[in-house]
Amino acid sequence: MRNLLIKMAVRTRFALTSRNKVSLQIRRSLDAYLALSQQIKREHGAVRVEVPRMPGVDEEMRNWSFFMILEHNAIVNRGITSIIQSLVRGEEPEGAGAIDMKRDVRPSRNPGEAQIQIFRASVEDHLQMIPSLGRLRRGLRTPHPIFGRFDAHNWNCMFGLHLYIHYKQAEYVIRKISAEKGGGAESAQTRTAG
Repeated sequence: MRNLLIKMAVRTRFALTSRNKVSLQIRRSLDAYLALSQQIKREHGAVRVEVPRMPGVDEEMRNWSFFMILEHNAIVNRGITSIIQSLVRGEEPEGAGAIDMKRDVRPSRNPGEAQIQIFRASVEDHLQMIPSLGRLRRGLRTPHPIFGRFDAHNWNCMFGLHLYIHYKQAEYVIRKISAEKGGGAESAQTRTAG
C-alpha cells in the first residue's frame, strides 16, 4: 500500500510540474552538488561512507564515496537524456538509453576527482538539450523500473528527482567525512590547478 501511494504521489507531482520548473530544479541541484564538492579535500572525495537507509538509495548503494555518487549520477543522467531524445523522436531507446536503470548504473570501484566535471557536464548537457526538444508529454513511453511507463516529460522529471534523492546521500557523506577528517576544503583555485 505504501509503495502504491509513493508511486501515485510521484506520478501526480510529475504531471503537475512544468518543463521550466524541472530545469530550474535540476540547475539548483547541480549548484548544490558543486557546493558540496568544495566542502571536502580532494583525497576525501574517494572515502566510502555507509549511510543509513534512505528512500531511493538501494542497499548496495549505501557504502559509496562522494565521487562514486557523482559517477552514478552521471551514468544515470546520460541514460535519461538519451531516453528522452529517443522518445521525442518516436523511437525506442538505444545506446546509453537502453541501459538497465537498476543494473547498469553502478560506479567504478575508485572513481576520482574527474567525476566532478563529468557529473557537471552530464547535467549541463541535459539542461542545454531540453529546450531544443518539441513536445515531451504523451508521446512514446518506456518503462521505469519502479514507477512504470514514462513519457519524455516523466523521464525529465525523474532526472531531477534522482539528483535530489542522491543529494541527500552525498550531503550525509560530506557531513560524515568533515566530522571525521576535519573537512578543510581546498580553495577552488587550488582544486582546479591540480
